[in-house]
Amino acid sequence: MCGIVGLFAKKPALEKKLGGLLTQMLVAMSDRGPDSAGFAVYRSGVKRARGRKRQLKFTLHHPDLDYDWGAVKRAAAKRFKTPATLDRRSNHAVLALTADAADVAAWITAAHPELRLMGWGEHIEVFKDVGSPASVAERFGLARLDATHALGHTRMATESAVTTEHSHPFSVGAELCLVHNGSLSNHNRLRGQLRRQGITFRTDNDSEVAAGYFAWRLGQGASLKEALEAGLKDLDGFFTFAVGTPDGFAVVRDAIACKPAMLAETADWVGMASEYRAFAGLPGIADARIWEPAPSTVYSWSRH
Repeated sequence: MCGIVGLFAKKPALEKKLGGLLTQMLVAMSDRGPDSAGFAVYRSGVKRARGRKRQLKFTLHHPDLDYDWGAVKRAAAKRFKTPATLDRRSNHAVLALTADAADVAAWITAAHPELRLMGWGEHIEVFKDVGSPASVAERFGLARLDATHALGHTRMATESAVTTEHSHPFSVGAELCLVHNGSLSNHNRLRGQLRRQGITFRTDNDSEVAAGYFAWRLGQGASLKEALEAGLKDLDGFFTFAVGTPDGFAVVRDAIACKPAMLAETADWVGMASEYRAFAGLPGIADARIWEPAPSTVYSWSRH
């Protein structure tokens, strides 16, 4: 069944409240997916001097709450000869440093194979785990996080195991994340095709294939809207997708549109949810424009 929520701040004043508002929305969808939950937040990038390389954030996971994250931070700083910071949140940690993304990913795989890379980029942080939406949100301090926009997901597993790794969101490639309600019938064929294009998958979840497909399309130069429109032809099944990038997010449903979805918009924010009740606590909801997204239609919002 699963539940999706998303919130996009149109004005900076809302960004400090966004984590708290998304928490309310995520918890409101608990009945749609009690086995696991997760969220991706897009936060302002670190300011850098002109000509200097950008600092990237790598969200990492290890199931042991006593894992020595400090050793990872020290090893990263030594290996890449640059200052590193590490923000631990339960069994995840966000490692930030100035280095080439591919080099860092390769180093994590080789030097720390016990770690799982959940997502990376200048803005994105990804947190997900087994448990109820309320417990997951509390575990990772979602209510205390500021963000420009964010997506969340409550999961009822139907096509793969109930584990942290199989939970949503899925992040494939830089800065992209995807949450999905539905099921794909051609994901195994697409997984093989995308692997030949250099896309790496870490689970057998069909939603990760969709995330990889859109990452591949964006890498080919498509806009987010163009990538989702192509997915309407290439992804076989029933789905509601919400896809995030550093600039914003987009929503699309398949041609049958059997999976529920609602959109709401005010002058201050745009919200997406599987059910209206997730919007009930948002500021200004009484004056919001509220509608059900049409089948095979891409709705997108961007900071630019």
